[in-house]
Amino acid sequence: MAARHILAIDQGTTSSRSIVFDASLAVSASAQQEFPQHFPASGWVEHEPEDIWESVLATARQAIAQAGLAASDIAGIGITNQRETTLIWDRRTGRAIHRAIVWQDRRTAQACANLVAAGHEELVAERTGLRIDPYFSATKIAWLLDNVPGARRRAEAGELAFGTVDSFLLWRLTGGAVHATDATNAARTMLFDIGRGVWDADLLALFGIPATLLPEVRDCATHFGDTAPELFGAPIPVRGIAGDQQAATIGQACFTPGMVKSTYGTGCFALLNTGDRPVRSKHRLLSTIAYQLGGRRTYALEGSIFIAGAAVQWLRDGLGIIEKASETGPLAEAADPEQHVYLVPAFVGLGAPHWDAHARGAMFGLTRNSGPREFARAALESVCYQTLDLIEAMRADWPEGGQGGRAVLRVDGGMVASDWTMQRLADILDLPVDRPTVLETTALGAAYLAGLDAGLLPEPERFADQWRLERRFSPAMPASQRERKVAGWRDSVRRTLSAG
Repeated sequence: MAARHILAIDQGTTSSRSIVFDASLAVSASAQQEFPQHFPASGWVEHEPEDIWESVLATARQAIAQAGLAASDIAGIGITNQRETTLIWDRRTGRAIHRAIVWQDRRTAQACANLVAAGHEELVAERTGLRIDPYFSATKIAWLLDNVPGARRRAEAGELAFGTVDSFLLWRLTGGAVHATDATNAARTMLFDIGRGVWDADLLALFGIPATLLPEVRDCATHFGDTAPELFGAPIPVRGIAGDQQAATIGQACFTPGMVKSTYGTGCFALLNTGDRPVRSKHRLLSTIAYQLGGRRTYALEGSIFIAGAAVQWLRDGLGIIEKASETGPLAEAADPEQHVYLVPAFVGLGAPHWDAHARGAMFGLTRNSGPREFARAALESVCYQTLDLIEAMRADWPEGGQGGRAVLRVDGGMVASDWTMQRLADILDLPVDRPTVLETTALGAAYLAGLDAGLLPEPERFADQWRLERRFSPAMPASQRERKVAGWRDSVRRTLSAG
């Protein structure tokens, strides 16, 4: 029998997960494994590359075994990954020369400030659609080359390889045979010209990065290579790759210009499909590649929030006021409505539309009566307020978007399981919020790409017809209450910004 299943590898910021889907995209089995986070200095965030690899391999093997399948039953692997996280490894051994520098890491904030002061912001924005910020890969690569002994010399000699997590996994999965990435991940490096679809020589020179480090850039759905036979007992083709937010956009079937989705994981990321042309934001959003299929690029406006679910993790791990994330909704619902407590979760700076790498987290409005309930409500509401900032910026940049930020928001990710949070999101946005039947849309998008290339799944237009709504949350908060709450949030953010 022909292979009729797909393995989706979802390599995230705090865990790795593997899900086996059948040809109808129903889940056959899944496995997940958390791995340690490393914080060697204030604002620094690192991952051990071997933890990433071992967790991916273990969960992939476990999911295939739980599904009762063999490698020969898997038509293809789709990979989706935490974006911007940066690795450099030895081409001969496959071992990284340093821990991975995570997308949240802010160690290059001063280097970015120097580049802005030197007048390079327009070049970067014009070519990449991005802002000069520590979030992206370029200054992370430069830091590794300058701070790991011998790294720059070895890079220039062609001994080292750079990759985002997808590229590192592809290298390991193929036994070092393939050094490649897809257009969505390349677009997040600050080195890729998203209009021409090529690595940009001027940007490589600006950041001091040898071209010999870089992977080949391919479509999101294509045959990237085959896994080494010893990993799963037989080779499995890798057929799809997309960064996590682009994969979620695909999984949410946002294939029509103007459609918008927001994913709530460690961070929060809203993407608005702008069709076959990149839109230069006037409101500090990013232009990026939503997906590339058949050599054709589709673009998006993106707003990035660094801390969403991570605020709930802070309540659990930092403050110890909850044991599990599911406690936050009931706590928030029981909070004192007369207390107006705001959390600005700038633990690693603020993302769009503020882009303040030096801002740090703060709480406002505390009284002697403030406690775990008010802290939980403030953490969940902070995600809603930050989403409002993004949606309003999108409305301003995309006024023609009839299906976009004005009409409805499609949501996914771990936080959307909370009914309280989703209702509060609809109230703060004053928009309907649609939660799909499949919440794990990031893995679903990766599976779709692999299934598309394998010939198991239909073209995007027919795939979009299969999207299903689980529940719509409609705004119910009085306008006066909403306006008061939003005004309090904006005052809190103003007080938090480093220039304020």
